[in-house]
Order: sequence, then C-alpha cells, then structure tokens
Amino acid sequence: MYSKILVPVDLAHPDRSSKALASAAAMARSFAAQVICVGVTSALGGEVAADPREFANKLSDFAKGQAEALGCEISAHTVISRDMEVEVDLELLNAIEQTGADLIVMASHAPKLTDLLWPSNGGRVASHAKISVMLVR
Repeated sequence: MYSKILVPVDLAHPDRSSKALASAAAMARSFAAQVICVGVTSALGGEVAADPREFANKLSDFAKGQAEALGCEISAHTVISRDMEVEVDLELLNAIEQTGADLIVMASHAPKLTDLLWPSNGGRVASHAKISVMLVR
C-alpha cells in the first residue's frame, strides 16, 4: 500500500516525533516500506547544529538509532532552508517530491483557537500535499 513513508523530525525536540515514528514504523513493517526522517535546517545553522553538514550527520545518526529501536529501515533526508520559520511547510512539501514518498506521518498537537489564524505545520501540509497525510497526537 505504501512504499516510502516520510516523517518530519525536529531534532531540537525529537521526543515530539516519537509517536509519529512509531506509527510510521508499524506501517513500514506491515507494508515492507521504507521510513524517511526529514529534517529542515537553516543554511546558517541553529540551535541543533552549527552548519547543515553537522545537522545532516545528527539526523543520520538519529535515523540509525530509530531504525535499530523500531526494527525497520529508516533513512535521513536533510533539507536546507533559507528561512525555516517561513518556509518549513513548503520545504516539507518539496521533500515529498524529492524523496518520492507516498505517505507523510507527522506529529501534531490538539487544535487550539490560535490554529484558526495560524494553522499548525501538520494542518498546512495536509491541506496542500498531493499524498496521504497522517497526523499523530
């Protein structure tokens, strides 16, 4: 049913993606699919890494650790953004095309009143993605 499952990961808060990764891994095992952790970083570096190369290494290490823990194939895909705050949703949509993913599994939060004015990343991706999107709380 699915062959490539994309899971956005915030390395500054990796615990927030644990349920999404566990859900993606369960589906990957059922469908013999690959899980791809995607991380978006700034070209200038940030709190997680000093530069994109260091970020890519950390994301790769994270994916390897998750693959061992969850028992499925997990790779890493790093996206470098000029302005993460503004472009993160667009970069995630581009990552779908770049990786050939056919499902995206994202962590999300319970809707709040402010989401009417500023939708969550998951809400924006779900609204614009051409593939199935699973939001996990």
